[in-house]
Amino acid sequence: MSTTTQKLSSLPLPPGSLGLPIIGESISFLKERNFAAKRQQKYGSIFKTHIFGRPTVVMVGAEANQFLFKNENKYVTSTWPKTTRVLLGPASLSVQIGDFHTSRRKLLFQAFQPRALASYLPTMERITAEYLQQWESSGTLTWYPELRNYTFDIASSLIVGIENGSKTALGKLFEEWGAGLFSLFIPLPGTTFSKALRSRQGLLKLIGQITLKRQQQGNLGEDALGILLQARDEDGNSLSLDELKDQILVLLFAGHETLTSAIASFCLLTAQHPEVLEKIRAEQQHLSVSAPLTMEKLKQMTYLEQVLKEVMRLIPPVGGGFREVIEPFEFNGYFIPKGWIVQYQIIQTHKDREIYQDSESFSPERFAAETTQEKQKAFAYIPFGGGLRECLGKEFARLEMRIFASMLVTSYEWELLPEQNLEMVSIPTPHPRDGLKVKFRRL
Repeated sequence: MSTTTQKLSSLPLPPGSLGLPIIGESISFLKERNFAAKRQQKYGSIFKTHIFGRPTVVMVGAEANQFLFKNENKYVTSTWPKTTRVLLGPASLSVQIGDFHTSRRKLLFQAFQPRALASYLPTMERITAEYLQQWESSGTLTWYPELRNYTFDIASSLIVGIENGSKTALGKLFEEWGAGLFSLFIPLPGTTFSKALRSRQGLLKLIGQITLKRQQQGNLGEDALGILLQARDEDGNSLSLDELKDQILVLLFAGHETLTSAIASFCLLTAQHPEVLEKIRAEQQHLSVSAPLTMEKLKQMTYLEQVLKEVMRLIPPVGGGFREVIEPFEFNGYFIPKGWIVQYQIIQTHKDREIYQDSESFSPERFAAETTQEKQKAFAYIPFGGGLRECLGKEFARLEMRIFASMLVTSYEWELLPEQNLEMVSIPTPHPRDGLKVKFRRL
């Protein structure tokens, strides 16, 4: 043992509890929305637990985020719970590390460059208009499942060229696959994980069939799949079919699951704060917003952007991220051993009272240009993660959210129906327990 390692190991481990044998605190982690908040209050901003079969240290705050993001591949490397890793697939960008991850990220980014995003705008606008008209016809609806269909239809159209994807076999398989991503690793028949694994095989088969058909026809398409079929890395190599299938699967997830959560939170919070909704509408009227939308017009919606940023601060679509310790290190006087897992916390960082005044309140003004509370500390605002592994589809998500919000508030109004449970369920991503029941009508 080196002198440095001996010195580190003489430091105490973070406070906390490893919970029950084998399962640790995994069930509490999956069931309790305030899992980290309760333990932070009890132990402080760094504590130990045991989840998904591994001893884990939870590190909360902007300084912790900065340390982890800046020491990627030095002290820590990205990881996921075993269930998530298996279901995402061995070739998925999400499970790659080091130089190979960097190389593949550059290649996949071709589907999210500004020119590609601009080409997606008309499809996003068309599908948004279709859904808004459907919801107007319904009058009252449970919105969250509808929003899931909406975002999946956009993702399936723009990523693999399938229209109305939520109503196809692709959509059904995807729902079952997604339900297992953060389940317990129990590979037995009938479990959530085994159902998701079976659905993964069905999804890969469908994506493979779509890809081979395009290659045979010589028409690769102009969607994300088409872009990636033509993409080449620094050595001039294209993606293999197996890798392409895994990458398309993770793009569908990124363009659907977390985005649905963010959009549903926007709908909920603006319904609860009508004064914010009126300010958004006033800005839309001031800008004379009308179809077709343009990238230039969307960029002028500065107050709407403040609102969307505040939505993702208060209810971030992802609660945190995982890293595996590859070299032992010290943080805030505690020893973090090699082989342990570290989780950084997005939701608790976003509620840091030292950065965000009245952090539990919904206040878009905190993101006004003259205020910018989040800029007081690096990595204090990280709804899309940060560092080398910041969400690849960040701008895709921001574009779709702005289009949806603009078209929604300009022509429609909605109110929350009484006697529903609006408590947020956190797994797989935050959403109201009763599905967000609303009365929906045209202005």
